[in-house]
Amino acid sequence: MFYTDISYFLTTVQGLSDATMGIVVTLMGISMFAASVPLGIAADKYGRKKMLIIGNVIASATLAVFALTTNLAILMAAAIFEGISEGASSAAIGALIADKVSVEKRNSAFSLFGFAQSMAFGIGSFAITFVVVFQFMGFANRESHILLFVLLAALSLISTVIMLKISESKNLKKEKTGIKHLLPHKSREVLLKYVLSGAIIAFGAGMVVPLMARWMDLQYGISDAVSGPILGASSMVIGLATLAAPALAKRMGLIKAVVATQAVSTVFMFATPLSPFYSSASLVYTVRAFLMNMSSPLQQSMIMGLVAEDERGAASGISAALWRLPNALSTFIGAWLMGIGLLAAPFFLATFFYGVSIVMFWFFFRNTRMPEETVTLLAVKEIIP
Repeated sequence: MFYTDISYFLTTVQGLSDATMGIVVTLMGISMFAASVPLGIAADKYGRKKMLIIGNVIASATLAVFALTTNLAILMAAAIFEGISEGASSAAIGALIADKVSVEKRNSAFSLFGFAQSMAFGIGSFAITFVVVFQFMGFANRESHILLFVLLAALSLISTVIMLKISESKNLKKEKTGIKHLLPHKSREVLLKYVLSGAIIAFGAGMVVPLMARWMDLQYGISDAVSGPILGASSMVIGLATLAAPALAKRMGLIKAVVATQAVSTVFMFATPLSPFYSSASLVYTVRAFLMNMSSPLQQSMIMGLVAEDERGAASGISAALWRLPNALSTFIGAWLMGIGLLAAPFFLATFFYGVSIVMFWFFFRNTRMPEETVTLLAVKEIIP
């Protein structure tokens, strides 16, 4: 709900300018960038479960703060803490999942997580329609939004109880000290290639994806009570797409599956602002999201499979940080372009950066064979000498 509605909420509901909204959203990403690497290192050393819980508690608190004030200084402080919460969570989740499964099941595990995440994201986007319910109960539009934010903040905090049930490995913590032993030096080369290609696609995505509710308001004049369910349906379709990702990777190979889905998705990114009606724009955007996000769990699985086990937390933090920073910086650019009336420009720029990233990813990883693919080949050789 928060990521779908924040651009609309801060501008249309709270009265901030598009540029100010862009600064606040960008600050989240900068904070996340600054926090992710040290928190990833801390997750490897002190426990990934602890980082996950800390991130969730902070996120719950900042969700309520965003709703309850229009003071720019407080909003900027909340944005900083929101970024810290993202950094803590992103450093922990991928490493925890990778620790729980064998290499043969890792793609499926990340796809299942992607499905759950996308479905929850979709339900959260649909939750924006509760604003209308609250208005029927007599609350004003702004009060209805605040009530929704605070209720979901409380639910988020309660969810911490589930996280207490998580167990984690005790034998991956680093014994050596010093910064060179804390950073992922064994996985440095592959991680550098991964984050470089990811940063470029993140820069393109930031111009559009966090701002879709605002763009639909400016382009078609529809409120978040309408755009929220549209984007929610898109997220649920994404969830279904992630379930198909392991089979696609098995059929095509992981690297080819990532490149193929992202390449076709780029065409639909370009076509989205060309749609004359919000219904057709929503359909085109949903297809884009379906294809692009089918590759997301495969990429997460890929990097967790290629880096050393005891560097997964730090690698997760670094990859998340160097995705989130360019994504956040370009959100300001996208918001500014939309604010001056260039509503199609962010999509066209995003298309260009998507294309550059996809070519770079293929160049870096076209000859990479994943551990699970190697295991499969060895099994075939044993059967057919």
